[in-house]
Amino acid sequence: MRHTKKVKLQTPLKGEKKRASSPHPEKKAHQPMGKDVAPIPQTPKGKEKAIEGNSTPNSKREGKARDEEHPIPTSFKLVAGSYEKLLYGLDGFVTLNDESKLEFHLKPIFIFPAHVSCIKAVAASPQGGKWLATGSADEIIKVWDLRRRKEIGGLMHHEGSITHLLFPSRSHLLSASEDGSLCLFRARDWAVLRALKGHKGRINSVAVHPTGKVALSVGKDRTLRMWDLMRGKGVASTKLGKEGEIVRWSVDGSKFVVQSGSTMDVYATNMDPLHAITHPSRIHDVKFCKRVDGEGEILLVAAEDRKLYVYQVPTDSATPSIVAEMIGHQNRVKAVQTLEMALPEASGRKSTTIAATVSSDGFINVYDIAAIPSSSENPSGLPKTIEPQTSYDSKGTRLTCITLADGDASSAPIAGSGKRKRDEDAEEEEGSEDDDDAYGANLAEDEEQEDNEEEEEE
Repeated sequence: MRHTKKVKLQTPLKGEKKRASSPHPEKKAHQPMGKDVAPIPQTPKGKEKAIEGNSTPNSKREGKARDEEHPIPTSFKLVAGSYEKLLYGLDGFVTLNDESKLEFHLKPIFIFPAHVSCIKAVAASPQGGKWLATGSADEIIKVWDLRRRKEIGGLMHHEGSITHLLFPSRSHLLSASEDGSLCLFRARDWAVLRALKGHKGRINSVAVHPTGKVALSVGKDRTLRMWDLMRGKGVASTKLGKEGEIVRWSVDGSKFVVQSGSTMDVYATNMDPLHAITHPSRIHDVKFCKRVDGEGEILLVAAEDRKLYVYQVPTDSATPSIVAEMIGHQNRVKAVQTLEMALPEASGRKSTTIAATVSSDGFINVYDIAAIPSSSENPSGLPKTIEPQTSYDSKGTRLTCITLADGDASSAPIAGSGKRKRDEDAEEEEGSEDDDDAYGANLAEDEEQEDNEEEEEE
């Protein structure tokens, strides 16, 4: 990637007329409708659509197996931001050594100053990892083409530091800021579809339900807010009594966690409290993840005391317990991300899930979730110590955030069942001037169009 001083988003692509810049935020705030969190909306009616996250859109490919549509990547890309404004990009892959054991590798592909202030958030689009978004204290969201390794431009919609970025689907980006607003961008032309307002002050974190229908956010105003992404408005809010720093949905969408300081409160979707966890040290990040062995879900906790803790999340009222401690850092663990990836056929395992962490010590560590023992493998119940599979040393850079994306299958060093065919030089995208404000955001249609465009590219 090559750094550029341009911050105006240049969206026109080949054969496409130049578009106007992103629209200004809506003046009217979307106010919540009630003091209690409402149930998650069910099947959308009429033209109201949800963001299609992991579900299959109604397209000509409906009925295909999921691994045929979006095969598990055989390699991965890792991108990390830092206080020093530097953006680190690494390629990750797995090989088999002479003893037929798995070896994980990280290879740096770019390092450069991406912003004029510290980088606070990074996010990569799922199912292909084409787009990368970075957010900074300079109030700008920069968009990058991760495959071509070039900057697309800057989104200057917010009037405060960017606190959180995520791609709920390949076709949409959701951002949170200290200005108290959430913005939903369409990746096709990077237009602002919605400016969601309701928080008083800084928004710390936002999470989208696996169905793509609703989002939760927490902020400085000590409230938890629910947003209807089908209609683009707030629907409910509740007072937490403390400032929520992180909110995350479970993988199956049946529960969510709100973190504050050293505490984590797990709720059901109807706001019934399920678990209250007090960790021994301050928490910096949390992430739900599926166990590789299929024994439910675990909660990864990045903490001040230099470890990544693994909590087993029970399905009943039992207290969550620490089943593993991932070591290897010499300073606070700032962030964690996970990604499922395919393994070499000769390994005897079809796939695994990796967890990648960044720390203020400047190291990026990668762990294998498969190393976490099952209940039958650990009858004593004592936490197992797990070391990283591989590490990268940034030489003292204070790393702040991390994201993982599918690697380029064409350059992956192993052959797996999830190999993709891509011709980056032939990539083209066609936009349209559809009115996305008519009914909700028409998000599912955008996802389907992106699928069709990628088929044409291949």
